[in-house]
Amino acid sequence: MSKKKCSSLGRKYWMAASGLFLIIFLAQHFTINFLSVVSADAFNEASHFMGTNPFVQFILQPILMAGVVFHFVMGFVLEIQNRSARPIKYNVSSGTANATWMSKNMIISGITILLFLLLHFIDFWFPEMHTKYVLGDMSGLNEAGEYRYYEELVEEFSNPLRVGVYILAFIFLSLHLLHGFQSAFQSFGLRHPKYTPFIKAFGNFFAIVIPAGFAVIAIYHYVAH
Repeated sequence: MSKKKCSSLGRKYWMAASGLFLIIFLAQHFTINFLSVVSADAFNEASHFMGTNPFVQFILQPILMAGVVFHFVMGFVLEIQNRSARPIKYNVSSGTANATWMSKNMIISGITILLFLLLHFIDFWFPEMHTKYVLGDMSGLNEAGEYRYYEELVEEFSNPLRVGVYILAFIFLSLHLLHGFQSAFQSFGLRHPKYTPFIKAFGNFFAIVIPAGFAVIAIYHYVAH
């Protein structure tokens, strides 16, 4: 195997590994956010724990940020690599004719998700970092002496335009996951007649239910408040 091919396979392995890592985070993030639909108190408690726990803040959070940056950078690198190889590849194979829209446009859904993440950071993460580490307020309390996390979430989703943008982003997230989930396992060579159907079914389930769940959270808070 050539050095160039080994390098290409290595990038795909790391891309798959970072993708699976982010999928685990996505499930955890959804679980905490869904608490806001079930119980405001439970959501406040979970948010305060995640926002003040030193292990989460100074170990897991930097790892997560690095994982996000790495995944997107590697995605762009692989896209450039694939595009440079296409003129030759198309001459010898027409297999891409059967590729899905998701598989052929991962870069589009990826860029959309990246832009959404920037918006999400502006809405929640940047203000939170400013409150905690610039103003030095680690209490998580509002002026009334109550946890502010639920209140801030409801305020963000009071704007119908903002809710619409979030829903659009969740649609692209679903499209990205529909291909990315299965692709990650294939990159590791985990293909077997006995297990592949389950991986595909679970991947489709995850790719639809989790983004739909996030959309339900946004719609719920807009309608209920």
